[in-house]
Amino acid sequence: MTKKNFTPEDSDLFRITIGKVHTVKNDKVLLAAEDKPKPYPKVQRVSVEDHLSTIDNFNVDHAGIYDSLSFMIPGLQHNVLKKLRKGQFGLDAEIDLHGLNSNEAKRQLLHFLYDSVEDGCRCVHIVHGKGYRSVDNHPVLKNNLNIWLRQHKDVQAFCSAPIKQGGTGAVLVLLQLSEKYGS
Repeated sequence: MTKKNFTPEDSDLFRITIGKVHTVKNDKVLLAAEDKPKPYPKVQRVSVEDHLSTIDNFNVDHAGIYDSLSFMIPGLQHNVLKKLRKGQFGLDAEIDLHGLNSNEAKRQLLHFLYDSVEDGCRCVHIVHGKGYRSVDNHPVLKNNLNIWLRQHKDVQAFCSAPIKQGGTGAVLVLLQLSEKYGS
């Protein structure tokens, strides 16, 4: 490598740009208090299971293939359920659970409901199927969904969907608005 020859002007410009130089006596760096990064809160993992009430005092009859589902929390006006049945709330999200086993359906349902509330969804459509392939015409997902939705803290009301949206094989669910969207 060849040595580059600098003109005295280049050398002076370099010295002016660099500024005053000190000899390094210690190679350890001491962080000053103002140099420390500010702490930030750790992201808490959300357990979607916590959204289900542990209270199991729902006297729910087992629904058959052609039975309609209906529920609303105490204190909610009856016309809200009527509007939900008529489809007057716009659908914000949809999930299809039919064909899944109970554990997988519950896991997907809880994640779906959590994400829907976080995204500000007000009305969601859940397809659970009618249960034609169930033993003794006892629809497993439909009955489980009937209990899970009643236990979920963000569900205000639900009812079987209109025929064109799945009839007794689907439900329309009215969700509580997330706090960040205002109640």
